[in-house]
Amino acid sequence: MTQPGQKPFGAGWGKTDDGESVRAIHAALDAGVTLFDTAASYGAGHSERILGEALKGRRDQAVIATKFGHLVNEADQTVYPDDTQILANVRSDVENSLRRLGTDWIDIYQLHQAAYDPELAVELRAVLEELVRAGKIRWYGWSTDQVDRAEIFAEGEHCTSIQFKLNALLDNPQMRRLCADAELAGIIRDPLHRGMLTGKFTSATTFPKDDIRSRTDYGSEQIVRELETAEALHELLRAGGRSMAQGALAYIWALDPHLIPIPGFKSVAQVRENAGAMQFGPLEPEAVAQIQAIVADRQPMQG
Repeated sequence: MTQPGQKPFGAGWGKTDDGESVRAIHAALDAGVTLFDTAASYGAGHSERILGEALKGRRDQAVIATKFGHLVNEADQTVYPDDTQILANVRSDVENSLRRLGTDWIDIYQLHQAAYDPELAVELRAVLEELVRAGKIRWYGWSTDQVDRAEIFAEGEHCTSIQFKLNALLDNPQMRRLCADAELAGIIRDPLHRGMLTGKFTSATTFPKDDIRSRTDYGSEQIVRELETAEALHELLRAGGRSMAQGALAYIWALDPHLIPIPGFKSVAQVRENAGAMQFGPLEPEAVAQIQAIVADRQPMQG
């Protein structure tokens, strides 16, 4: 059951081709990529099923990170938020993800509700430890940008990571510090800032209705400022022959070797470009400092 006023989640990143998605995952494995991040809510289970199909016969080559915390109706293809059900459903949620992924274990099981109640989070952490002991999951984490929430899971014996948003345009130094102090990996969401750090978009860019970016006005003052800042970083990110996207990933690696960016993809070509960043390694410290200075200088005035 859902609560009054709840609305189903919708929209992804536009049209996708399942066959191309499988080929792209295979291309990623062949290029040395080992971590694949998904969620039960992505496509109401569809993303997990595609990843499971792609990993048949190659499961031992991959680290699967998936997420839980929403009501997923596979038949109706709807996803609803409901914090009151997370604790009650976590054991069945993990079984459903295992089924869709076609695997006996999940490497990293992540809470997909950023502002979950702190007291309930302590109880949930205990259940996740039970799931580790049962062999259903190996490790767990939390997908949140809120440091006070992440601190709760960080105290758990088998918490291994926090997933949070960070890129060349948007930092989260407090979360980076927490991960470093607690010896956790930082799984970096939105490393390309919804594609702005690829150099492919302008203020006139539009997206189809089934692309979540269609909800953003690319002609708004804030987005135009971000696009202009991204353009100012063009040469620094492309240093050494990189593409802008590769430079954006290299920027994150330069901040801390325990930060793992997870760029999205819809095609083999995108995977190959992203994976190609590994041959260049992290950006030089001087480039990182220049990028941070440019971004800081272009922040809007406060007050």
